[in-house]
Amino acid sequence: MVQIRRMQVGSCYTGVLPEGCLRCRKGAKMVLLVTGRCRMTCYYCPLSEKKKGKDLVFADERQVFSDSDVLDEARSIAAEGTGITGGDPLDVMERTLHYIELLKREFGPDHHIHLYTSTVDGMKFQALVEAGLDELRIHPQVETWCHLDAEGIKEALEGLGIPVGFEVPAIPGEEIGLASLIDFADRTGLDFVNLNELEFSATNAEALNERGFAVVDDVSSAVKGSALMAKKLLRQKRRVAVHFCTSSFKDVVQLRNRIKRRARRVAMKSDLVTDEGLLIKGLIVGVDPIKTAERLHNEFGVPPALMNPDVARGRLEVAPWILEEIYPELDLECYIVEVYPTADQLEVERRPLR
Repeated sequence: MVQIRRMQVGSCYTGVLPEGCLRCRKGAKMVLLVTGRCRMTCYYCPLSEKKKGKDLVFADERQVFSDSDVLDEARSIAAEGTGITGGDPLDVMERTLHYIELLKREFGPDHHIHLYTSTVDGMKFQALVEAGLDELRIHPQVETWCHLDAEGIKEALEGLGIPVGFEVPAIPGEEIGLASLIDFADRTGLDFVNLNELEFSATNAEALNERGFAVVDDVSSAVKGSALMAKKLLRQKRRVAVHFCTSSFKDVVQLRNRIKRRARRVAMKSDLVTDEGLLIKGLIVGVDPIKTAERLHNEFGVPPALMNPDVARGRLEVAPWILEEIYPELDLECYIVEVYPTADQLEVERRPLR
C-alpha cells in the first residue's frame, strides 16, 4: 500500500518532499527568472507575454536591473532559498552561475537554490553544482517521455552529488508517457518526480483549446482530468518520491505565505496590514506629492512618517486612518486602496473618498 501524504488544496506526495518544495510551501523561496528565452516550444508553457521569449530578469514580480534588485527582493521576503527558472536558465549559463554565486555569497550555504531546465548537459550540470546549486529539476520534452534512456540523462547526472528530479505537467492523455518517465526516474535513482497540474494561461489557452482541453469549472484555470490522472500515478508503488502540486496551491498557499512574509518586512508606518498580508493605504493622486505632504503637515499636523511621497507617479500615500478623517477638508482626489505588498504593488481594490 502506497502512503500518500496530503497537503493543502489537493496537493499530495509520496516518500520525502524535495527540499525546494518544502521552502516554497512556506513562501520562503524567491522565484528568479533569469531569462524568458528557451529553445523549446512547449505548447503548454504558461509563461506570461511580458516574459515569454524575452531576455529579461525578474525576481518575483520585480524586474531586475542590478544585483541589488535581486538581493533586495530576497531580503524583503526573508528568503530561505531561490528557485531559478526561465525560459531555460542554461541558455544564459554565465548569468545563471553569477546569480547562484551571488546568492550563496550574500546569504550563505543554507540559502537553498534549485533550478529548472530542459537542457541535458553534464558539463553544465557540474558547473552549476560547483557554483553552489543544491537541487536540479529537469523538464524532458513530452515526446521523449517513453524513451528517456536515449536522452543521455543518466550519463549527464553521474557524480553530480545533489538531489535531482523531473518536473513536468500532468497532461491528460499522456498517462503512458508519464508512467514511463516515473519508471525511468525510479530505476535511474532520481530523488523525485514533481507533477504539476496543467493549467490554462493567457499564452497557452489557444494551444490547449485546440487540443480539446477544458477547465475543471468556471472559477478554475486547471485542466480537467489533470489532477485525476496524477493522483492515479501516485498510487502506483515505486521507490522514487512523486509529488503532485495543484494549480491552486501556488496561489492559496505558496503565494499567500510569501506575501505575508513580504508584508511584515515592507509595510510602512503609514500602512495597515490585513490578515491576508495585503496593504491598505490612503492615496491622494494627481498632485505634487512633496508640496502636498508639506501642506498636510502644516495644516493638519500629519507626521511625515505617516506619509510617503511618490514623485514618479505624482501621488502621495497617507495613513488611511488619517486620510479618512481629513479628506472632507481637501479639494483633492482621495482614495483608500488595497494592494499586494509586491514590487509591482498590484491593486486589489480602490475606494474613492468623495
